Amino acid sequence: MKTLSRRVAAEFLGTMFLVMAVVGSGIMGERLAGGNIAIALLANTIATGAALVALILTFGPISGAHFNPAVTVADAIERGIAWREVPGFVFAQCAGGLAGTGVAHRMFELPWYSLSTHIRSGSAQVLSEFVAAFGLMSVIWGCSRLRSTAVPFAVGCYITAAYWFTASTSFANPAVTLARCLSNTFSGIRPADVLPFILAQLAGAITATLLFRWLSPNLPAKDVLVSHGSVLGKG
Repeated sequence: MKTLSRRVAAEFLGTMFLVMAVVGSGIMGERLAGGNIAIALLANTIATGAALVALILTFGPISGAHFNPAVTVADAIERGIAWREVPGFVFAQCAGGLAGTGVAHRMFELPWYSLSTHIRSGSAQVLSEFVAAFGLMSVIWGCSRLRSTAVPFAVGCYITAAYWFTASTSFANPAVTLARCLSNTFSGIRPADVLPFILAQLAGAITATLLFRWLSPNLPAKDVLVSHGSVLGKG
């Protein structure tokens, strides 16, 4: 049994590297794309999906590799993690995300933090975040009940695809959303748009969790611990 401190540390590190991948690849992609936004987004997408798979495989056996407060809340609903542990996980994820933004900026010789001016508002953006989080949790719960070893790869593929089929480019993660509001770069989000995104993400994750409790009730979810992508066994 992993101690709570080790699991929280794993959540901090995993979320930090995830945000570094998102923000850093966005900066690199924009610099190299020569103004072609599609190429910049493609670079951002591939780096994020690949990083997710690697990070889930690395930290999954320690903490479950949630890297996402919405996933942690969904896991608590299904009794995969105790509610008393949720605040520690969420704090570590948010702190890790903020650290990841700062480190990514410094790697590209930018200020540690800068408030984003990238507008992501409107009903289409909010709906996109509901869909993104709903789809993410559907992949997690659907695969975890039947083929848990495939979940890291399934989630990496899903997030890679969702970058392109959602208008919001699929944040699907409150900690990542918060971190990205402090990056006035390609992957940023204006602080005023953060709260609607987070509410939509939580609503999507909870809705998918309740749906899969009905769709696939035979394997108790409490027997496994979900990750941002994976269900790899309890930490």
